[in-house]
Amino acid sequence: MERIRKPFQGVRNIIRFNWHFYLLATVTVTLMLWVATMLHHPLTVYVNLITCLVIATTTISLLVSLYIYDLSNLYSLNWLDGLNLNTGTGSKLFNINAGFDETSHLLQQKYPSASLQAFDFYDPAKHTEISIKRARSAYPAYGNTIAVTTSSLPLETQSADAIFLLFAAHEIRDDDERAVFFNELSRVLKSTGKVIVTEHLRNKPNFLAYNIGFLHFLSKASWYRTFRAAYFTIETETKITPFITTFTLIKNGTAS
Repeated sequence: MERIRKPFQGVRNIIRFNWHFYLLATVTVTLMLWVATMLHHPLTVYVNLITCLVIATTTISLLVSLYIYDLSNLYSLNWLDGLNLNTGTGSKLFNINAGFDETSHLLQQKYPSASLQAFDFYDPAKHTEISIKRARSAYPAYGNTIAVTTSSLPLETQSADAIFLLFAAHEIRDDDERAVFFNELSRVLKSTGKVIVTEHLRNKPNFLAYNIGFLHFLSKASWYRTFRAAYFTIETETKITPFITTFTLIKNGTAS
């Protein structure tokens, strides 16, 4: 059965899975407003400025998330059309997630002739984000999803025509572990295949959108180091929105 995204599903999920941050912001604003009633000018001005800053940063992050996850064409997957992927009859597509999969059913609908297999590398001992645990409790895994580790994928060498990592790889926080994982992807990928990595970056647009929350993302330099360590070449680097970057990777020495 086709799964259709509900209105505002993206921003609602963000609040649902990260409610502790928004509770903290609400408590902070309430306390600051209460403290302001007991202070005199000019201290009240400073307290009110801090209160406005908390409200503004929280509101901006939610509005940007609404734009990205609910109003942009992110989940239409139309941005994949220009990447020249082999998705025809008999092709093998692997979609790898970090415990929360919103895209496997969309990819299968987009590429009905291909064989799609979903994998989940979530390890609660290593990937400790509370939001992922809440997401896993709220949404069932895609059918026949296979649990894997980041160090070993149960796949034949050069068996994948395309591998998708959509908002997943940044959950591998350790640089060495991430390098090992991408070397596994290189082993599995056909010489003519491609890896699609879609991520927020630790850059100015995401800082303006998420404030210190942008530290959860990896810098472009970090991604470049990871790709080089696995002998990948970046074929294309595109923006779905100003806040999201997609890297299309090919093996060194190959071309589309």
